[in-house]
Formats: sequence, structure tokens, C-alpha cells
Amino acid sequence: MTASTFRFEGPSIEQAAARAAQSPFYWSTALLNGHLTTTVPRELVHRAAVAEVMLTGWQRLSDTHFAMTAQWPRGHSFFTTADRTHHDPLIAAETIRQIGALLAHAEFGVPIGHQFLLEELALTVHPEEIRVGGAPAALDLDVTCTEVRKRGTRLTGMTYETKVLREGRLAASGRISFSTIAPAVYRRLRPQRVFDPGHRALALTAPVAPSTVGRLSPTDVVLSPTGEPDRWHLRMDTRHPVLFDHQVDHVPGMVLLEAARQAATAVLGRPSILPLGLDCEFLKYAELDLPCLIDALRLPRVAPEDPETVLVTGCQDGRTVFTSTVRAAPLD
Repeated sequence: MTASTFRFEGPSIEQAAARAAQSPFYWSTALLNGHLTTTVPRELVHRAAVAEVMLTGWQRLSDTHFAMTAQWPRGHSFFTTADRTHHDPLIAAETIRQIGALLAHAEFGVPIGHQFLLEELALTVHPEEIRVGGAPAALDLDVTCTEVRKRGTRLTGMTYETKVLREGRLAASGRISFSTIAPAVYRRLRPQRVFDPGHRALALTAPVAPSTVGRLSPTDVVLSPTGEPDRWHLRMDTRHPVLFDHQVDHVPGMVLLEAARQAATAVLGRPSILPLGLDCEFLKYAELDLPCLIDALRLPRVAPEDPETVLVTGCQDGRTVFTSTVRAAPLD
């Protein structure tokens, strides 16, 4: 078993404070021996802001099995439910997404600067285990790479499954598939998007009422009205500090997940919903300079006790760019 550089295990805040009170040299000793908790380097998870890094450490258990740690804040500027009783299920999706980038760079040798193409994402959450408590949620992540795709020695893609444990109990589980693309190949695939500065995001459109999509602020709304029922324009605010954490040449997958959640909330006609599960497929790049239509269809329930299910589809130029099935329960 080989520990990775950024794996930290140390005392609790209370234990650290007590030891510091006993010894004036405690903090310097802790720093020297790596016994302070920190986030992993932001570059490894494709984040510009350190505040948006959820992972705090990792350890290789085998060639395809890893133990990780993460933390969710009690409050977040974007990833939060309307009544703030639960951690937002989409913060679980973002945490699991960060795992793939970290493993690709730190364990599978993918250089910084390669592009990542999200292909599939499935997420299940357990509401009783994601309630906001009196402290940030400390999480243990059990990660298994079920499919590692290589060309020669170079990683070209991967599928991995994650169990998110909170105090030993399963809080969420997820599966992600992605491909990696070298910079030179990416420039050949998307020359206009990479080289032409004229390909910029569409002018920002007006949001729907935040209360209809489970949001408190209009700046967090990613849907604009079309005048048609259960159909919206994707609202792409490239200035949003979380959804567009850094400059990109296409719509990030997390923006599309948020559009699916908001569309499901609207079509169910509730002030807010707690997603119990997501099953998403990303088929094409969602471009910033083309209108993207978001359609939502409420699916029939097989049994009265089943969760509500909504199928959300995003299309550009008549072609489907993503689909997402959202299983939802109302927030009590």
C-alpha cells in the first residue's frame, strides 16, 4: 500500500487545539509532518478557486482501487438546497467529478492541460445522510476504476464508481465515464472554438422566476422562458463564479446538470425538490454561442410510492447534446 503525497490524517480541531495549548511548537511540528488537513491542489481537479475544491486527500489501495477524503461546507454560495436543511445532491456530483480529474493526473499520468470529455454520470443520494449538521460534512470516498482505457501507455478514458460515506454510512454513490484528449488533438477537433475569438457566448437572457426552479437568486438561474410549456432556453452566464469557475470553450457538464435539476423542479410545480438520483448522458459539446433548448417531460409513476421522474433533454441545432433522468422527492 503506497500513500500519495497529499493524503492527510490528523487530529480533530478540538484535539489539535488541546495539543497546541500544551506545546508552543505543535503547529510547526504538525506542518513538518503533514498532519494538517488541506484540500488537494486545485489544478488537479480543474478548479480555479480553492474554495471550490472538495477533495482533501487520497491513497492508492491497488491499481484500480483508491481511498479518498472530502469535505462539504455547511453553507455554499451555490450548492445548497432552498431551505438549507440538506447538502445539495449536486455537490456530491461535483465531488465525484473531481475524483476523475485527480486520478487521471496524479495516478494515471495525464498531463495538466489535457481536455476531459464527460460521457456519462449516474448519481444516487440518501437524503437522511446528507442533512446539514453542526459542522462541515467529513466524507470518506471509496473509488473503484471499473474500466481503464489506454492507447499504449497513455490513458484515453476511464469509468469509475464511488461510494460516499459519512461517518461510515452511505450518503451517495455515483458512476462517471470520461475521455481525455491531448491539446493538439483537441485543437484539430475544435479549431474554430479554440482559435476564433469571435465564438463567444450568446448575450445573457432573462431568467425565469427563481421561485419556480428552486432558486433564491436570479443569478443562479440557468433557464430562460421560451413562451412554451416545459421548454426553456439554457441561460449561460459565463460570469457565474461557480458554474463557470474558469474560462471554457463549451458549456460545462455541471451547468447542464443544474439545468436538468431546475427544469425538473419547474415541471413538477414545486418550490423545490431534492434530487434522489440522476442518470445523465452527454452526447455532444454544448456550445456557448448557439441557443440550447431544454425540454422536460414528467414520466408516469409505476407505483404511488415511487419518486417523481422527469426526463430532461438539451438540443442545439436540432441535435441532442445531453439527456438526464431526474428522480426527485419533495423537500418537507
